[in-house]
Amino acid sequence: MRFLIIVKANPEYEAGALPDEALIARMTRFHEELARAGALLDGAGLWPSAEGWRVRYGEQGCELVRGPFAQAEQLVAGYTLIQARSVEDALAWSQRFPNPRGEGLVAEIEVRPLRGLDDFPPSAAIARLRELGAST
Repeated sequence: MRFLIIVKANPEYEAGALPDEALIARMTRFHEELARAGALLDGAGLWPSAEGWRVRYGEQGCELVRGPFAQAEQLVAGYTLIQARSVEDALAWSQRFPNPRGEGLVAEIEVRPLRGLDDFPPSAAIARLRELGAST
């Protein structure tokens, strides 16, 4: 089972601040542990929302909305994609994830299971996705 650990943004992150060396070291150790266990699939930080955009869809088609976006705590600052044997295994990994703001500070991560092609009913579109090598 694959799970996405979503690191929520904060006002400092949105202002462009980088984590200090101690936090980078804790994150590195955690990701090394994931890699040694064969659980690490991918991970990266994102640039602040001022560097991004959204595409909003509606009755008039799509509209491009450039960042920055309000409510930093609702934005994503980074992610870690893991492979776990079970939900319980993913819970255990997520509880070991280092505080993304630093020890003692308020922060939040969100963990969500990924859907694979096997989670959808069979169809011609799903078959075409499999041919493209899409994840299962």
